[in-house]
Amino acid sequence: MNSEIQQFPPSRHSTVSHEQEHGHSEDAHHQENAHHEPNFWQKYIFSSDHKIIGLQYGITSLAFMWLALMLMLLMRWQIAHPGKPVPIFGPVLASILGQPAAGGVISPDLYNSFGAMHGTMMIFLGIVPLAFAAFGNYVVPLMIGAPDMAFPRVNMASYQAYFLGSLVMFVSFFIPGGAAQAGWTSYSPLATSIPTHGQLFWIIGMVLLITSSLLGAVNFIATIIQLRAPGMTWMRLPFFVWAQFVTAFLLLLAFPPLEAASLMQLMDNVAHTSFFLPTGLAVGGNLAHISGGGSPLLWQHLFWFLGHPEVYVLILPAMGAVCEIIANNTRKPIWGYKSLVYSVLTIGFLSFIVWAHHMYMTGMGTKISTFFQATTMIISIPSVIILTCLFISLWGGSIRFNTPMLFALAFLPMFGIGGLTGLPLGFNLSDVHLHDTYYVIAHFHYVVAPGTIFGLFAGLYYWFPKITGRKMNEFWGRVHFVCSLIFMNIVFMPMFAQGMAGMLRRMSDGGANYSAAMNSRAGADVVGGLSDNMMSLHVWILWAAIALGIAQIPFIINLFWSIKHGEKVGDNPWQATTLEWQAPTPPPHGNFEHVPHVYRGPYEYSVPGHDTDFTPQNEPERPVGSKVSLATAH
Repeated sequence: MNSEIQQFPPSRHSTVSHEQEHGHSEDAHHQENAHHEPNFWQKYIFSSDHKIIGLQYGITSLAFMWLALMLMLLMRWQIAHPGKPVPIFGPVLASILGQPAAGGVISPDLYNSFGAMHGTMMIFLGIVPLAFAAFGNYVVPLMIGAPDMAFPRVNMASYQAYFLGSLVMFVSFFIPGGAAQAGWTSYSPLATSIPTHGQLFWIIGMVLLITSSLLGAVNFIATIIQLRAPGMTWMRLPFFVWAQFVTAFLLLLAFPPLEAASLMQLMDNVAHTSFFLPTGLAVGGNLAHISGGGSPLLWQHLFWFLGHPEVYVLILPAMGAVCEIIANNTRKPIWGYKSLVYSVLTIGFLSFIVWAHHMYMTGMGTKISTFFQATTMIISIPSVIILTCLFISLWGGSIRFNTPMLFALAFLPMFGIGGLTGLPLGFNLSDVHLHDTYYVIAHFHYVVAPGTIFGLFAGLYYWFPKITGRKMNEFWGRVHFVCSLIFMNIVFMPMFAQGMAGMLRRMSDGGANYSAAMNSRAGADVVGGLSDNMMSLHVWILWAAIALGIAQIPFIINLFWSIKHGEKVGDNPWQATTLEWQAPTPPPHGNFEHVPHVYRGPYEYSVPGHDTDFTPQNEPERPVGSKVSLATAH
C-alpha cells in the first residue's frame, strides 16, 4: 500500500516532508504484511469499509423493495377482485399465513397488514436505506476524496441495527395474528387496540431502524465536514454531496421525536401506559381498561414532524443523483449550481414547519391551518428552482441518451407531476375533500415511485461501472426504462380521477360497498356513489401493476448478469469530472492511490481551449493554451 494512504487524510496545512513520508514506508510495508487477509465474515458481513457497507445496504434494501412490490400486487388483486382467491399464489399464502389467507382469499385483516407493511417496507426498509445509506456510503467518501467514513465502526453498527430492525419487521408476518395492521403511520389508539402482537414487532423494528438512521446521519455529517480532500471547499462539492448532507441533518433532527414517540407507544402496548390513549376510549363497544388522559393527536404531531422531512429524505438523494447524471450527459456545467445549493438548504429548513398539513382534518383552527398552508406553498418554491435549474441545464447540451440519462430525464416531469398535484392537498379547503382518497395515493407515489425510484435507478446504472468495473447491458436497460415509465403511469394516473370521484383509500374491497352498482342492486336510492367507470379502473390498474412487476425482471437479471459478464470499462467510462471517477475501479481499501487535491468545481465540462470536453476536479491548473494528457488527471 502506498505510504501516502497511511498519512490520509492529511492536515490542510501539512508540513510532512517528502523524505519523512518515504522514511516510514518500509515500516508501513511490514505492518501491512503482518495483517492477515480477512476471511469472508470479516470482509463482507462485519466489514467497516464504507463500500462494503454501502453494498450491504443496497442489496438488503432492493430485496425489501421487491417484497413490498409483491405485497402491492396482492393488494391490487384483492381491490380489483374482492373476495376471490389469488391465482397461483393463493394456496401458498394459505399454507404460510394460515387463517387470514384461508382458501387463498386475502381477508380484510390481511389486506390491512399488507397495506401497513407495504408502506413501511418501501419507505423505511427500501427507499431511505437505498437512497441515503447505500448510495451515500459508497459514493460520498469517494466524491469528497476521503479514505472512508469518519466513524467506520459506527457505520457498521448502523447497518447492523437496520438489518435487525428489518428482520423484526419481516418475522412479524409469521407470528400468530400476523403483521401490523394500523397502517404505515401506526396511529394511536388503533395501533394499541388491535389484539395481536404484530404492532409490537412493528414498533420494536421502528426503534431499531431509527437508531440506524441516527448513527448514519451523525457519521455523514462528520465525514463531509471533516474529511474533504485538500482544496475541496464547500462550493466545490458535487450537488449529490450537498443533497446527502442536508438529508443527514433532516434525519438527525426529525427522527428523535419519532423515536421518543415510538418508545411511548411501546409502553402503551406492553406497560399499559396512556401516553396516546384518551379517557373514555371504547374498544368493541366496551370502555377500555386504561388510565386515560393521553392524546392521540400527540402521536400524529410527533409522527408527521418526521413524516414530512422524510419525504425530502426520499427525494433529495435522487435529485442529487439526477443532477450528476444530467451534468455528465449534457457535457456542460449544471446551470445555477449556487441556486441548487441554496434551494436544498432552504428545503431542509422549511421541511420542519410544514408537518401539520397532514392534519387538517383533526379539528385544526383556521389560523394554524393558514400558517401551515402558507409554509407548504413556500416550500414548493425551492423545489421548483431545482427542477428549473435541471431543465435549463439541458438547453444547448450535447445530450447522450444512455440508460442513466433516460431515467434522469423521466424523473423531471414525473416529480413535477407529483409536486404540482400536492398543491391542492396543501390548501386546507381542497384537502377537506381530497384527504384520505386515492388522489393522495397518486400524488405521493408520483413523488416517490416514478420520481425518487427513477432517480435511484439512474444512479444504479450510472455508478454500477465504478462498483464492478463493468457496465450494465444498455439494451435491457432501455427495455427496463420504457416498460417502467409506461406502466408506472398507467398504475398511478387513474388514481387522481378515482380520488376526485371520492374513492377512499385503505378499503380492502376498493370501495365496492360504496359503489352505485352495489347500492342500486340492493334496492337503495343511489345519490352519488362510485360509478362503474371508476370501479372498472381497478382492473386496469391491477394488470398495469403486474406488468410493472414483470418489467423489473430484466433489471434484476441485468444487474446480476453484468457483474461477471458486462462490458469491461476503465476508471472513468462516462468521462466525468468528479473525484469518484478518478479513483481506481473498483476502489481499493483507502480508495485513492494518492491523496487527491481539488483545483476546481465539480462540473467543468466543455471548457473553452481545453483538449477534452471534461476537466477532472483533481487535474492541476495549467497555463492557458498548454496541453495536458489525461494521465495527469489520475
